[in-house]
Amino acid sequence: MTRADFLRARSPEAKAARETEILAAASRLALLKGVREVTMTAIADEVGMHKSAMLRYFETREDIFLRLAGTAWRDWSAAVRDLLDAIAPCPDAGAPQWDETARSIAGTLAGSLVARPLFCDLLAHTPLNLERNVSTDTVRTFKTRAVAEVENVGAGLRALAPLDADQARGVVTTATSMAGALWQMAAPGTRLRAFYETDPELSHSIVDVEPRLTDILTALLTGYALRPSGPGGPDHG
Repeated sequence: MTRADFLRARSPEAKAARETEILAAASRLALLKGVREVTMTAIADEVGMHKSAMLRYFETREDIFLRLAGTAWRDWSAAVRDLLDAIAPCPDAGAPQWDETARSIAGTLAGSLVARPLFCDLLAHTPLNLERNVSTDTVRTFKTRAVAEVENVGAGLRALAPLDADQARGVVTTATSMAGALWQMAAPGTRLRAFYETDPELSHSIVDVEPRLTDILTALLTGYALRPSGPGGPDHG
């Protein structure tokens, strides 16, 4: 599609379709280059419209990626809850199978995140810049969705492990925040990663996200589960 072909959307349906097209273009570019490198102009060129026309659909570049982040939260939440459903519950931290259950939960969370590279990239950029160049209404819409999905995944964790609501929430927020940070450190598909891989003295700088994140979450789950009941301890009520 060229700019000459790109006519302004008039109806609500046409506007929604145009927004979907823009979001898809931003997603393609981000997967190819990384969120950091994708500009508003590049997105406009990918769709076939002038940069100024983009403002009819999105406030800023950050608005586009924050919308993608909200959708990614919803999609990841649904997918990981389905995966967690396949794990046998172990509500007692003293049970013989607890270590295995904790590791399974941690591995499931880590694997589900690593399988979504764009989500991992967005998780790092969301607090750094995506929330900082949009309206407060846009931030509220995004935050409300993300918080709801944290609670949804947390509820799935509480059905499997001796965690209270705050602890389950802590596991989810640790998983997603660390996935974002580790993904940036791993720098997959970049010249920096290639540099680390070819320089023996810097090989220790290579981060393998999934096993690293699995270890972190296993330790967190184990520590939470071993806390005594009462204030701050497991509460399944």
